[in-house]
Amino acid sequence: MNRALLVAGSATLAQGKIYFSETFGDGWESRWTVSKWKESEGTAGKWEATAGKWFKDEAEDKGIQTAEDSRFFGIATSFPSFSNEGKELIIQYQAKYEKDVECGGGYMKIGPKLDDLTTFGDPTPYNVMFGPDKCGYTKRTHLIFNYKGTNVLKKSDLSYKQGEDAGISHLYRMVLKPDNTVRVEIDEEKIYEGSIKEDWEVLKPKEIPDPDDKKPEDWVDSSMMDDPEDKKPDDWVEEKRIVDESASKPDDWDDEEDGEWEAPMKDNPAYKGDWSVKRIENPAYKGIWEAKKIANPEYVDDDKVYSYADFGFLGFDLWQVKGGTIFDNIILCDDVAEADAFAKKWKALNEVETAKKKEEDEAKKAESADAAEGEDDDDADDDKAEAEEM
Repeated sequence: MNRALLVAGSATLAQGKIYFSETFGDGWESRWTVSKWKESEGTAGKWEATAGKWFKDEAEDKGIQTAEDSRFFGIATSFPSFSNEGKELIIQYQAKYEKDVECGGGYMKIGPKLDDLTTFGDPTPYNVMFGPDKCGYTKRTHLIFNYKGTNVLKKSDLSYKQGEDAGISHLYRMVLKPDNTVRVEIDEEKIYEGSIKEDWEVLKPKEIPDPDDKKPEDWVDSSMMDDPEDKKPDDWVEEKRIVDESASKPDDWDDEEDGEWEAPMKDNPAYKGDWSVKRIENPAYKGIWEAKKIANPEYVDDDKVYSYADFGFLGFDLWQVKGGTIFDNIILCDDVAEADAFAKKWKALNEVETAKKKEEDEAKKAESADAAEGEDDDDADDDKAEAEEM
């Protein structure tokens, strides 16, 4: 579907503003620019339009796919610049992994106007980076905000939902609000909602340890101590090995040829192990010492950490060991109702994909059961043949 027509049509149905939308219908190549950032190194991957293995409507469900393995993928598009100051910003898109990416991202970058989209790549400044990322056992959903030139990661990772269900589309939504909070949903389920100021280190801390505060010399920060009353018992045996008194020199032992005979060693049955003094709570313990807090002279509050003066481009800048990721149904808007309309597209597709995967899994299970039954029959025939030979 044509992006311009989609924007115009949606605007008549709702009050919200659609800043950008894309369904990758006819002519998408003219609206997007493939990056040349890794072209000279020969590691730039190709993009293709496809609906993937499973779809509801092949034309309607087409997206753009990372079409090669072990490649860098870069592609971007531009739109009229806008600011999100004073209003909500909803960023939403869907991603489908046709196979396990193994190591790679599926995130999107949105940032200020770019003069040349062919230069888009990892060094390109952006405002927000949002979406799944995985490498081995490290998995998370990225949400990175650029604040005054620094890309700031969330203090704790957001859940990774792009699981082992290859061929199933997932819907990613981020809602950035003027009260400096953000909400993240995956597949229409909330996975996070909270404060940017609290959960991202965008601001300097309000308080810092007093650099002039020193730990007192008599401060005791050891919570446990040796028991001064505990003494090693007189009969405590620490010798692990002892001479075997029952051993005798062999009759054929020749001291001149074999050297002076020595009885062998054996494990000491009375051995009790290394003795250590009992530990008790330290009555002088004062706790872990910390310098007192003072106001941070560098702290400056900001009630507009959510706000960006310019959004003008959107792109995918990815490394993937295994390609095959399909991106589709992207929308940037200021009204959840507009995003919900796009979510319906995902929902319809997801239901078909889920049903198809269930069919495939059941078919594989039945095939495995048949194969196992065949092996059992072969084993039974072999046993019968062996018995007859006997």
